Amino acid sequence: MTKVVHLQTHLPSSGNAAFRLHKAMLKQNIESSMLSLSTDVSINSKIQSLQLRAYLNSILHEKLHQRRIKGLNSKYGMFSYPILGNNIIEHPLVKTADIIYLHWILAGFLNLKNVEDLAKTGKPIIFFMHDMWTMTGGCHHSFNCENYLSNCHSCQMFPENKNKLPNKLYNKKQNIFNKYSNLSFISPSSWLDQLAKKSSLLKNKPTYHIPNIIGKHPFKPLDKKMARKMFNLEENETIIVFGAASPKSPYKGWSYLKDALDLLKNQANTENYSIAIFGSEYDAEIAEAIPFKTYFLGRLKDEYSTALVYNAADIFVAPSIAESFGMVILEAQRCGTPVVAFKTGGIPDLIDHTKNGYLAEYKNSGDLASGISYCLNNNVKGYALPCFDPIAIVEQHKKLFQKINV
Repeated sequence: MTKVVHLQTHLPSSGNAAFRLHKAMLKQNIESSMLSLSTDVSINSKIQSLQLRAYLNSILHEKLHQRRIKGLNSKYGMFSYPILGNNIIEHPLVKTADIIYLHWILAGFLNLKNVEDLAKTGKPIIFFMHDMWTMTGGCHHSFNCENYLSNCHSCQMFPENKNKLPNKLYNKKQNIFNKYSNLSFISPSSWLDQLAKKSSLLKNKPTYHIPNIIGKHPFKPLDKKMARKMFNLEENETIIVFGAASPKSPYKGWSYLKDALDLLKNQANTENYSIAIFGSEYDAEIAEAIPFKTYFLGRLKDEYSTALVYNAADIFVAPSIAESFGMVILEAQRCGTPVVAFKTGGIPDLIDHTKNGYLAEYKNSGDLASGISYCLNNNVKGYALPCFDPIAIVEQHKKLFQKINV
């Protein structure tokens, strides 16, 4: 039986693509395990984390990292430069694995030397790319920048005296990627896969498109009245749900949603609309900007609570302007809730326009508002497309194992 180990910096019990893949593989008779820097999941023979010293090392890494990226223009999102890391090649889960999956490995878990040490073992290394970081000089989304097609020079994220930092990281990645033939790369969306195939770092490497997994439990349709009672939401309101850990993140498109809600407010028959926001605490600025009654549901700690919110909603809006997949979209669809989102990144893989949701023109608040109205007025129902069946997705991983001769 093929033994797989998934490497992930932190392992939360919900909303984690790597953890969901691990659990799905176990169900399909793949001997899967996980190793993380820290975890919220109970430790057992299949899930382990590094010792306290490694965690303290990661705290030092973050302090050094903040110094290294001082002057970063945050409007372009996150930038990660791996400085400190951990040599894990002698860890039992790594040593006994046939295949090593690298997911999110930053923030002091692994640096590039640690990655190269793993490559030197000769075992197949699979980078599961959850954003653009693997193919860039450090940004997690390039927005309109196309430097990743060459060598990430003159980065827009840094002032002139620091804009060579991305090129330095780019060169380090290039040296490793070019040196080892046992590296493969997975993209969860067709959009990210296309970027990988034309990026200068990965265009000559084996790249594959395999979607993220979301199981059918607990994300399934439930009684809407019961779901609303659980969160003290009014039974007779039309509830629009928006979710984000930080609504004002440069990736999440809050300003476009705000403008769309203003447009909706001026339409007829919207006096019974309300907004529910989960993933963040109360924000006075956001509350004052929304022209409808607003509920702040806070940070949800498990998948069951999240599934209840989707079931309480009449519609879910995901106005992201940078999205490599769209996990929350698939979660909402599995609960029978239609989704309105911009036609960008990996989102078009998930939404069949006007069938299980609405794909709005990119950064067009008017079309976002039109999509909300369309879904509500036409009683559009959410559902996951057949290509996201968990069993079929695990089969794609098994076929990849055969290609890399395991």
